[in-house]
Order: sequence, then C-alpha cells, then structure tokens
Amino acid sequence: MTVQELIERAGTNDTTLAIAWIKDAIHLIQSNYDDNVATWKTNISDGTREYPFPANMIKLSSISIKDTTDSKYKKIKRLVNEPVVTEDTDPE
Repeated sequence: MTVQELIERAGTNDTTLAIAWIKDAIHLIQSNYDDNVATWKTNISDGTREYPFPANMIKLSSISIKDTTDSKYKKIKRLVNEPVVTEDTDPE
C-alpha cells in the first residue's frame, strides 16, 4: 500500500500527517514485538545517578545489577505507574 492510498483511505489531504501516522504505527509495532532484542552492559559508579542508553533503544525490558557477594545478577523492580505523591499542608 502506498502513502497515497493511505491518504485516500484516511480521508485527508495532509501528506505530512499521513507520514507521521505511518511512522507512529511502525514505532508502535516495533515496541510491541521483541524481534530485535539486545543486551547492553555498563559499569556503575558511586555517586552517578544517570547513565546513557543506546540511541537506537526503543523499549527497556529489564534492569539487573550484579551482586558482588554471590556474583549473580539481581533484577531491579520497576514501578509501572508514577507513584502518588501528595503534600500534607496540615501540620496536625
């Protein structure tokens, strides 16, 4: 199917919008299927909070840290949603 056919089916005349939809769909498909899975390793250092990720990474599946006491990798649990943070303005 060509871009022109997609534009006609979507009922729009905006080529830029149609191409953006196509790119979004491709990105969604790539992020939902594990066709190209790679492992990336880096050394951590004390006092460093943020580490760079590969530029071509689409989705982070898991993070593991090597425990030096038993030389096994331990998975770090992640929050699925943002934590609910409320501010208590009442001191009592």
